[in-house]
Amino acid sequence: MTIPRDPTLDNSLALLREGYTFIGNRCQRYRTDAFETRLMLRNAVCAVGEDAAKMFYHPGRFTRKMAMPPTAAMLLQDMGSAMMRDGEAHRVRKQMFLSVLMPESVQRLVSIAERHWLARIDDWRGRDHVVLQEEAERILCAAVCEWAGVPLTEAGAAQRTLEFAMMIDGAGSVGPRSWKAMMLRSRNEDWMRSVVESVRAGHFSVPPGCAIDAVVSHRDADGSLLDTKVAAVEIINLLRPTVAVARYITFSALALHDHPESREWLASGDEDALECFVQEVRRFYPFFPLIGGNVIEPFDWRGRHFAKGDWVLLDMFGTNHDPRIWEAPHQFRPERFRRWNGSAYNFIPQGGGDVRTTHRCPGETTTIELTKMAVRMLTTLMRYQVPQQNLRISLSRMPAIPASRFIISNVERMASASQPPTATRAAARSHTA
Repeated sequence: MTIPRDPTLDNSLALLREGYTFIGNRCQRYRTDAFETRLMLRNAVCAVGEDAAKMFYHPGRFTRKMAMPPTAAMLLQDMGSAMMRDGEAHRVRKQMFLSVLMPESVQRLVSIAERHWLARIDDWRGRDHVVLQEEAERILCAAVCEWAGVPLTEAGAAQRTLEFAMMIDGAGSVGPRSWKAMMLRSRNEDWMRSVVESVRAGHFSVPPGCAIDAVVSHRDADGSLLDTKVAAVEIINLLRPTVAVARYITFSALALHDHPESREWLASGDEDALECFVQEVRRFYPFFPLIGGNVIEPFDWRGRHFAKGDWVLLDMFGTNHDPRIWEAPHQFRPERFRRWNGSAYNFIPQGGGDVRTTHRCPGETTTIELTKMAVRMLTTLMRYQVPQQNLRISLSRMPAIPASRFIISNVERMASASQPPTATRAAARSHTA
């Protein structure tokens, strides 16, 4: 099998215009799951599907360095981060993240976020309407900073939330949205560097073992401490992705609105049902469209030799909607995950492969658990109405989001919401519609 080539001189504008469907459109046109093209005046191989994900996430085969537009790389990771490292250097830095995100630590973050959410409900009750996306970002920012041991004053919370939110929102764009995000990223790094310097100088103490303590005391493969800039970058790389979970929370609210039968399914308190619902939200709705890598270990695939430096783009959105993998992929069917085989390559909203040895996101479990917490809130601990609004999701906008950011109104606290946060899960299990 040969990999066809798209004859267009350069497809950069087409990628911006078509967004999430760019790779899929051409795979359908050429009846293939891989094709060659030019993007940003550079040759690229675009691929989709489980076999492509296995090729892409083969350990040691690709580097993320210079594999995405510079603004996207800086807004989502930045230079010196774990994602930009390879081999043993990557493994050791990745282990730092995995040690911070152990199950008990993730559960503590979820409990803190739950407490912040419950505290916000009373404020929402007195307002004409609430933009859920913005509120979820605020809750997650406050929660993850508290969890990580990062000082965050009430006055500074709005600014930090804006900075993290804009980093995410500007990562897939060009022009003013990206420029504003880069400016806010710079401001955020200045703040975080001052935090790192203050911790190391002993100007304030942090709880032993908390995320900021783990980062500022981490030693890389060569035995050296992270310099101040890199330490700041890695703390941001714990905080910003947590705020990004707000998008999955917004998509979950949209799914509950578009598929009200799911509320009945979830009201039983069945944890498996909740897991299936959240996984289907992650599969069905558009998060980030693709991931890029540059070859560092030459290999052959589909009759083509991939030399060092070759650029490959994996279609994450397309793989999650691949009809060879998913029956009726463009229908929202949470029950499909009761039968999912658990493959690390056919469901890749946050990457594929073994999280310990590849560049798969180490915060995937955190994403799932925080989204489950939010769904419990939306289905068992609060009532609200969804006024008329523009809920359209443009697949040319990267990252995608409903145009209105999901507005709710007439928010009321349910009786079970008066229980302390530690009782919330039990309340969700016992609640009946």
